[in-house]
Amino acid sequence: MRPRCLDEVIGQGAIMGSPFVDLVRNGTLGSIILYGPPGSGKTSIAEAIAGEENGYFTKINAVLSNVSELREILKAAQGRFPLRTILFIDEIHRFNKSQQDLLLPDVEAGVIQLIGATTHNPGFYVINPLLSRCRLIELEPLPNEAITTILQNALGDKERGLGAMRCTFESDALALIAEQSNGDSRKALNVLESIALNTPTGAPITVEHAGKFLFKQQLAYDADEDEHYNTISAYIKSIRGCDPDAAIYWLAVMLEGGEDPRFIARRLLIAASEDIGLADSRAILVTNACFDACERLGLPECRLSLAHATVFCALAPKSNSAYLALEAATAFIKRHGKEAVPVWLRDAHGTASKKLQHGKYYQYSHDFERNISGQEYMLTPKEFYIPKEIGAEKILAERLRNWKNLKANRK
Repeated sequence: MRPRCLDEVIGQGAIMGSPFVDLVRNGTLGSIILYGPPGSGKTSIAEAIAGEENGYFTKINAVLSNVSELREILKAAQGRFPLRTILFIDEIHRFNKSQQDLLLPDVEAGVIQLIGATTHNPGFYVINPLLSRCRLIELEPLPNEAITTILQNALGDKERGLGAMRCTFESDALALIAEQSNGDSRKALNVLESIALNTPTGAPITVEHAGKFLFKQQLAYDADEDEHYNTISAYIKSIRGCDPDAAIYWLAVMLEGGEDPRFIARRLLIAASEDIGLADSRAILVTNACFDACERLGLPECRLSLAHATVFCALAPKSNSAYLALEAATAFIKRHGKEAVPVWLRDAHGTASKKLQHGKYYQYSHDFERNISGQEYMLTPKEFYIPKEIGAEKILAERLRNWKNLKANRK
């Protein structure tokens, strides 16, 4: 059921319109890398491109290929030039640096039009010189509507699909298969075929019947790969955006995908200071207790602690003032260097320090009302911390204003 031309490609509407189709049909697309999850149509789009363009199409799988085979393919491509060879490399991230280096001269000269396919972030697996010579196209998981259409096409096609079996599916049954496929059309078609081969010819297929052939969903979640980083990013941004429902959802995705709960707890600890901060200082206590629970309890019990801390942090008022203050002070030091410690603040212990009068003019804060002496604590005072008028920090902001006024008067 693979598409034979671009018009038959279903889904990926963001790229399958103009100008992409125009570039293919005008022969000006050049080399590309298709990056997307399994079953999103990488191979289908590559073969559809080959069906539209004038060239010699050959494909290899990087897992099974080696340097000698690649050399032979490139040598044959050079022999048929100026007829361009369209070389499709599935799982191109599996090629090592030397194999990728072999492609560079012929990609640069236009001897081959490279179409690479990968489920891994090309920025981590494809060498920069090759990336710079290719157009990077990211594919998304197929929406349920697109997968349902693909299933309907397979059921109706007597030549390449299951049309000859005269299967009749309830619309809800097809929708269930599409929903359970997680955007993977290959998985959906495999399930459809299994049901059709194990159902009497012409028998109607209901939701209940289809459900018997559906196995436990396997989430597209790989530790230390793209989904690992994308999901934790969505999780933290949901907490920062005060959305407990989204935060709990992404937490559940990570836990179901097998993520280490301590990794999640560490990120919560960071968010407690980076995003919540002084608006509710209890956040760092809650998240630290959550991390301790993850260490002591482990799975599955620590899931409850993670849920507790996640909802607390999502609902907490947010302030990044402490984070911004540190960033501002760090940037100032990098730009202007470190200033000397004022003499009146220096350590006064030791004979040499006393002779140099270190600490002689220090004014002991506890000797003054509200601990404000009026003395400065930098040679050239600067303002780095700017409080936010939110949550508990609103009280701190008012307190700081009063102290600054008192300090100015006493100074």
